[in-house]
Amino acid sequence: MDIQETGIQESENLGLRSKIAFYLDDIETPIGRALTLGLTGAVLVSSAIFVVESYAISPGLRSVLENCDRGILLLFTVEYLFRFWCAEKRFKYVFSLFSLIDLMAILPSLLGFGNVEFLRILRWFRILKLIRFLGGRTVFGYVTGEDAAIFARIIFTVVSIVFVYAGLIYEVEHPTNPGFRTFLDAIYFCVSTVTTAGFGDITPKSQLGRGITVVAILTGVVLIPWQLGDLIRQLVKTEGQVELVCESCGWLAHDGDAKFCKRCGAKLP
Repeated sequence: MDIQETGIQESENLGLRSKIAFYLDDIETPIGRALTLGLTGAVLVSSAIFVVESYAISPGLRSVLENCDRGILLLFTVEYLFRFWCAEKRFKYVFSLFSLIDLMAILPSLLGFGNVEFLRILRWFRILKLIRFLGGRTVFGYVTGEDAAIFARIIFTVVSIVFVYAGLIYEVEHPTNPGFRTFLDAIYFCVSTVTTAGFGDITPKSQLGRGITVVAILTGVVLIPWQLGDLIRQLVKTEGQVELVCESCGWLAHDGDAKFCKRCGAKLP
């Protein structure tokens, strides 16, 4: 009887794990989409809190923001534990890309290694799952899901490079460098640096700050042109496509001689 009850319990746990894992990665159902958007919103709120706290604010407001940030950190920690519990191969999951991004976003704060909330912007890349809903006609003209995904990846890459490196340079320089009084000063410096404008009115003084600047420039020079090349190749690839609505799934982008939907395989009208 005990063995039978143990088997039933394990079966129920397996069903619960499968259900939680499904909703953590799903964006088709209302629950999955709301969960993804809610976590993405928490990333943005956490990043905004980090920016506001770099300014001179009242002790009361600072205390409220710190409590809010602790709540967000707890939310991300619970999410990570659920993802770890639901993973079929947990050792492999720990060293996966998104797992490492999640750990970078929460582990330093949990261990008390300084103010590193800016690293949570890396979790923003999870919103790329939502790009599949951007296929179709937009204000920029007709784009396919692949076009939209590449374009969004470029935008997210630029934003993440600027925000993360601005956070790093701010943490290193602002205690001793008057040029980096607020986080906006660090953003201004990173934008002018990554775009190679280099106005020179704000410069890092420490060796570590200069090293971060070099890495930021190299990152922007390598990643952004590479992704722009992907976008250009995708636009050339989709130039011969026509707008033909699939009656089964609603997908619009198909080759001119296509007889079946490239997304669901249904016969085209």
